[in-house]
Amino acid sequence: MPFDAAPPASGLSAVPSTLRIPLAARAFGDAMFPRMAIGDASAARLLATLEDQAPPLPRDRATVYGVLARTRCFRALARDFLQANPGGHVVNLGCGLSHYFQWLDDGKARMTDADLPEVLAVRRALLADDEPRHEVRPLDLTAPDWWDGLGLPARDGPPVFLFSEGVLMYLEPAQVEAVFATFGERAPAGSVLAFDAMCWLATGRAHRHPSVRPTGAQFRWGLRRPAELARAHPRLRLAGTHEVMAGYGFPLGMLSSAIGAFLGVPMYAVYALHAVG
Repeated sequence: MPFDAAPPASGLSAVPSTLRIPLAARAFGDAMFPRMAIGDASAARLLATLEDQAPPLPRDRATVYGVLARTRCFRALARDFLQANPGGHVVNLGCGLSHYFQWLDDGKARMTDADLPEVLAVRRALLADDEPRHEVRPLDLTAPDWWDGLGLPARDGPPVFLFSEGVLMYLEPAQVEAVFATFGERAPAGSVLAFDAMCWLATGRAHRHPSVRPTGAQFRWGLRRPAELARAHPRLRLAGTHEVMAGYGFPLGMLSSAIGAFLGVPMYAVYALHAVG
């Protein structure tokens, strides 16, 4: 497919169309929040292409901050993993048009970007994912064989770092549980699964989110207690919780902390599950 023949992003179904939200935040977020700058080298160009095909996204500051904060968190977790596992494998489950390899390529790391075929049709037309240590694969996280479909190692293989950004909240609770169970059952010891999750209060309330509302997508899963995350398999351990909005400032940052203190779960956070031996 030639570079200028990308399928229109406006033709994506509801959840895949949310890929434009983090792309927009990365394109102009550095100017809005310099101390949170991530330096995405391709986001502005990609967004300009997509906005030729559909109206611009609402540019709400809270969403922009949240995307930058979670990007920095996923990037830091992946770098920590690669430092501990030189030449390790990083897998983005639901990559959209993100380009983490620009930050993670240390000359040895391997990366797989994976998403639904309809998303990859847009991605392959716009992004040159042609580095020998960087591959793109189709993925349906609701399919029971997604681990094998990505060619991931057996339990006695080397550890892998998986992350899923802005994806799990759109799945049904049973589907999220199945993803955790597959990771717990199949992942080599020392592997990491990082993901973002909203508090259960957000479930069914996507119409209140100014950037998600126009897509028609719905939040279907939210966390009630962090302890729930490890119950899918006895090999799972919750190794880290990173609040996303705590640094945003008054009043949202304070509200996030208050919700966490009252309900026992952050309003919105990045979590890291480890697979143990």
